Amino acid sequence: MSSFGASLRSLRRSAGLTIEQLAEASGVSGRAISDMERGHSRAPQTRTLAALAKGLGLGDDRLAVLEDAAREQRARNTGDRPRVCELPRAVADFVGRAAELDLVRGHLVGRHVSTGGERGPAPVVVVHGQAGLGKTAFALRVAGDLGDRFPDGRFYLDLRGTDAEPMTVGEALVRLLRALEMSPRRIAETDEERSSQLRSVLRDRRCLLVLDNAAGEAQVRPLLPADGAGVAVVTSRRVLGGLEGVLRIPLPPFAAAESAELLATIAAQAVGPGVDQVADLCGHLPLALRIAGTRLATRPAWTVDHLVTRLADADRRLALLSLGDTGVATAFALSHAQLSAPARTLFRRLAHVPGVCFSPEIAATLAGIGPDDAVDGLEELVELGLLMPEPDGWVRYRFHDLIRLFAAQRLGIEEPPGVRAETDRRLTRWLLETAIVAGRWFEPGYGSRPDDYDGLVPLATEKEAAEWLQAEADNWLGALRQAAADGSHQLVVDVAEALHWFSDSMVFWEGWYEVYGLSRAAAAALPDRRQEVTHLNYHSWAATHAARRPEEGADIAMAAYELAAAIGDVKEQGWALTYAGTASRFAGQLDRALPLYRRAQQLAADAGDHDGYVQHFQGLGLLLAAMGRREESLEMFAATLRELDVRPVSPRPAASARAGAHTFAAEVLADLGRWQEARREAELALPLVRRTGDNSLVGQVHLTLGRARNALGEQEEARAELIRALELLEETHFRKGVELARALLMQ
Repeated sequence: MSSFGASLRSLRRSAGLTIEQLAEASGVSGRAISDMERGHSRAPQTRTLAALAKGLGLGDDRLAVLEDAAREQRARNTGDRPRVCELPRAVADFVGRAAELDLVRGHLVGRHVSTGGERGPAPVVVVHGQAGLGKTAFALRVAGDLGDRFPDGRFYLDLRGTDAEPMTVGEALVRLLRALEMSPRRIAETDEERSSQLRSVLRDRRCLLVLDNAAGEAQVRPLLPADGAGVAVVTSRRVLGGLEGVLRIPLPPFAAAESAELLATIAAQAVGPGVDQVADLCGHLPLALRIAGTRLATRPAWTVDHLVTRLADADRRLALLSLGDTGVATAFALSHAQLSAPARTLFRRLAHVPGVCFSPEIAATLAGIGPDDAVDGLEELVELGLLMPEPDGWVRYRFHDLIRLFAAQRLGIEEPPGVRAETDRRLTRWLLETAIVAGRWFEPGYGSRPDDYDGLVPLATEKEAAEWLQAEADNWLGALRQAAADGSHQLVVDVAEALHWFSDSMVFWEGWYEVYGLSRAAAAALPDRRQEVTHLNYHSWAATHAARRPEEGADIAMAAYELAAAIGDVKEQGWALTYAGTASRFAGQLDRALPLYRRAQQLAADAGDHDGYVQHFQGLGLLLAAMGRREESLEMFAATLRELDVRPVSPRPAASARAGAHTFAAEVLADLGRWQEARREAELALPLVRRTGDNSLVGQVHLTLGRARNALGEQEEARAELIRALELLEETHFRKGVELARALLMQ
């Protein structure tokens, strides 16, 4: 018999109570009291001891004797027996995660423990995310920070969720019950009964369970406290969406400052601008940062720049981010091993995607499956932390940079070169054919999708077409590069041609310079010189607007003019001079631009190019405004509207010209201080520019409305217009407008 057991029996007999009577008075079961007295269980925790003292009616002196005996037995048990479910060593140099830690503390403490809310549901936190994010370190930090809140113990159990055979529910329950000092002889035979025992014990004890590396809901659910004083923190690579009433904390990669702090904590050399490059190359993944920092710390001769050079080699980066028995690729491989066979195929083939993010339709094309099956596969990858859903509401996904490298590694290992090449060709062809269909919604000669189109993406409206082209810009541009490298010259030209009018809806996108550089080179490799001059002109426009290289734009335009003159193409001569005039205007060479614009308009009239003719008025109007000849400028914009009423201009060019005429007239009127007229023109322009889809124009109209309303004393309305203008102009990189909007907002 233990000294505690002897003391308890003596006090019970002195009180004249049987075991059954003490059980009734204290609320502690008779079986438990019997086990304590005979030394068959460990000394009780604080709450049980208090209940026994109350049942025995002990005063302070006799309670102190019983507490001393319990303390002595706990100390002896600790020394004689191995501790079960003891917290492992925490990370000493833990950094960051302040917001997430505050959220968890508030949930575990503010809502439950500090208020004594033992009657309500027990708080449970699920910390989830991809491999390498530091989920275990985070959970142990929580346990360490809240130690004084859980006097009845903090327990850790690795559920081995990424093993080929995770820990069984039965084994997990036995370990937890033993850790909570239940006699092995009392542990029930079935998992259901053991789960009930665990909930019963946790109901009366302020314990914190860290259930690490959970495989799934079915493994975790029987281990969770139901109500009372116990709480649990669960970590998993899976979301564990089937668990109800839990707080989910998705751990993201580190912020830049957190990455720099961790590197500096580990390695003294981790200072200077190169640290940000190391963090970027590690994808701000804590595991990768820790390995990179350790490599630096253990090689005093290395500099940060040396580490950057080594990490910059994408083919060797994963190998470098491995140290001892720890590695980024090894961590990813544990999740990869749990994928179904179709999901593995999808995972590796997603390495073909040229852009940063992608849609289910791209995944379906790569895997040769339907979009619904693709979504199922993508969600399986998300569930295991191998893919991230985009947060903006669209059904789109992206890789973490290091997981993309791992996927490419698996692709090279698991698929032969011929299969890889065919998959790449299939994706390239699909992206470019879809881009052509989408782009032709905006072309004057089309204005809709083909009647026989039955592609994966609906593209049933101009809006759907624009959204797809914008969302997949990085991907179809990557496919265009691949087609150019493969020598598919006519396909490159066809894609660029189909996107010509759409390009007006995102004028300042830098990608246009590459698009039309590729199509210019492709057209030069084909026998049709008219195609070549057209794409020279497009490249001139892109150099001036997208790349902001007006001098280069002017040179390209004049080369296009010479070629157009040589082959007798009057229409393209006119466009070449227009692009040369615009480039000269952007370069500040206003006197040079004026005759170019006037000659261009005459050539358009000679060629019967009605679409071009009305567009040239706008160039002249903007130039005259820049020259300070504002009244003449307003006449050019008015002439645009008059000509649109009498000429057979195609719908898309007409809509663009009408929107531009009102937009630019409003700006000139604002510059003249004619605020009422400026506001009226801007209000006419706003619905028109919204329909064009050109956010730079929409932003300019909001800016003019803000200027006008500010001058007219409508300060509150003006501020709202200026804020909206700034958002749109920053998004489209229209620097002049951004500067003006900021200046007005600061007044």
